Amino acid sequence: MRRLYSLLAASGLLTSLLVSPAIAQGAANQGPASQGTNQGATKQKAAPAPKAAAAGTSAGASSAPSATEAPSGEDKAGKAIDGFRSAKFGTSEADVRAAMVKDFAVKPEAIRAQDNPSELTHSLLLSVPELLPNGGTAELSYVFGYKSKSLIQVGAVWSKGTDAAMTPEKLFSNANILRAHFLNEGFKPDSIAVNMPVNGGIVMFRGSDAKDRSVILLLQGTFENKENNQRVLTPTGLLLFYVADAKSPDIFKLPPGQF
Repeated sequence: MRRLYSLLAASGLLTSLLVSPAIAQGAANQGPASQGTNQGATKQKAAPAPKAAAAGTSAGASSAPSATEAPSGEDKAGKAIDGFRSAKFGTSEADVRAAMVKDFAVKPEAIRAQDNPSELTHSLLLSVPELLPNGGTAELSYVFGYKSKSLIQVGAVWSKGTDAAMTPEKLFSNANILRAHFLNEGFKPDSIAVNMPVNGGIVMFRGSDAKDRSVILLLQGTFENKENNQRVLTPTGLLLFYVADAKSPDIFKLPPGQF
């Protein structure tokens, strides 16, 4: 859990993505940013880092993954992010457990619990094969707030840690499929960003609904400088987050003046 948080914090993602440190909750053992991936097998499958593209623009045509133009949103009623499938933001752990069993047809004992000792949040974890069709096994994490004890975030991670058969090609494919889906979901046009390079990878998509609840899709990996000074990404993990309040997350913070 702390391993992923440290990697994201060091790269500045917590600020640039407007995501709380709770995005790492439940992803401790997945290693999506691990340097230990089989580099000999993956370097030849790396891809150039795309240029950033904000709402209403598209990334460079030569970039990979391929760029997609953000929709205007004028023909959409507007996407509402209220959780993930049957699990809704603001609901209790018991309700979320029931939703997980219903959504994925698993036995209750398949759900694991984990605490974050610094943020004082709590999470439920579940490995789900084919969460995305033909996408491999992902690890889901449902995070409950420090004060509210209710659901504040849902995350999904695809990596070698979640599926030993995961490949860079599969990660790129999953990222492209999800980005294309989100671009047509009717998020606020001025909140949408796609193909935004950051130190820890590429923000494939970021968007918010009318209540500023957010979706963030991050293709994580390592960059190398190739010929013609082209930065090439070797992907090691794909992270997807549904966040109820990215700007003011319900996590423990020391009161002002104590230190």
